[in-house]
Amino acid sequence: MKKKYLKIQFFLISIGFLLIILTYFYYPSIKKDEISKDQTVIKELDDINKKDQTASSFQNLEYKGLYDLDKPFTVKSEEAYILEEEPDIVYMQNMHLVLYFNNTRVVEISSLKGRYNRATYDCYFEEDVTATDGETIITAKNLDLLATKNIMEAYNEVNLKNTTSSLQADKVNYDFDTKNFKVSMYNDESIKIKLIQ
Repeated sequence: MKKKYLKIQFFLISIGFLLIILTYFYYPSIKKDEISKDQTVIKELDDINKKDQTASSFQNLEYKGLYDLDKPFTVKSEEAYILEEEPDIVYMQNMHLVLYFNNTRVVEISSLKGRYNRATYDCYFEEDVTATDGETIITAKNLDLLATKNIMEAYNEVNLKNTTSSLQADKVNYDFDTKNFKVSMYNDESIKIKLIQ
C-alpha cells in the first residue's frame, strides 16, 4: 500500500512541476510572442496611417524651371508624394527629366525612383538610371544632378558609351561648364575604357 501512495505522490509532484514550468516559463513566452506580433502589426498600421496623414500624393506630376539661370528643364513623374516634414523634397516614381541647353542640346535622364528638391532644383535619381544627350549614354544605379554645383554625378556601376568609346567605372562626374568628365573608382582598381577608332 505504501508503494501505491509513493507512486501517487510521485505522479502528483510531477504534475505540480509540470504545471509550474508551464505557468512560469512556457506560457509567458507564448504570450510574449503574441504580444510582440500584435505590437508589430499595430506599429506597421501606425506607420501607414502616419504616412497617409503626413504625405500629399500626386499622379502625373510635372515641374518646370531654369537650371543655372539659362537652361530650361522639365521634371516629371507618374507618382509622387511630399512629406509634411520635408515640404521642399518631392519623392518620385518613374522620374524623367529633360534639360535644354542653349545650343539645342537636350539631356534626358530617367530612373525608377528619385527625389527632386523644389528649392534648389537638385535631382537625385535611383535605380535603373539612364542619361543621354543623343550622343553619349550613361547608365548607373544612382545619378545626382546638382544645380547648386552645376555638375552631374553618376555612381555605382556606371557605364558610359558614345560613338568612339565606352567605359565602366564606380563614379563619373560631368561638369556642364567645362564639358569634362572625371572618372574614378572607389578603390585602387583600374578603370576599364575601350576606345573605338
